[in-house]
Amino acid sequence: MNVENASYGLTICAERAAVAQAITMGERRLTEILIVSYSEDPTPPCGACRQVLVEFMDGRSIVYSVSLKTGKVAEWTLEELIPHAFRLGRRSEE
Repeated sequence: MNVENASYGLTICAERAAVAQAITMGERRLTEILIVSYSEDPTPPCGACRQVLVEFMDGRSIVYSVSLKTGKVAEWTLEELIPHAFRLGRRSEE
């Protein structure tokens, strides 16, 4: 679910909301995330969400996605979704 308003730059995707909630609850490193949608095909996270995931996951972490409409399931490593990711103060996984 996306929370949208007239200023699209101020919206927040469900993935970022989930990461924020996990961090608020004391988690510091996430190993996987599940994205659920009603689209025909499993939906990968948007670019902004990918960058946020990089901050709290490593390249081997798994991103799962499932379509409730069709039952299709996909999975990617974070490295597959955002190769050569920018990481402030850390070397990227190779």
